Amino acid sequence: MDILYLLIPLSLLLVFVIGAIFWWALKSGQFEDLEGPAQRILMDEDERKA
Repeated sequence: MDILYLLIPLSLLLVFVIGAIFWWALKSGQFEDLEGPAQRILMDEDERKA
């Protein structure tokens, strides 16, 4: 039962840390263009630039 006094605050701290990282990712634009990189893989670049 004493372990709950340690695990509950640690789990709450972990939730807040993960929430802060997610909030930072939203604000820094990490989720702006989700389709662009997937479509860039499919495009061929056969033209050579001189």
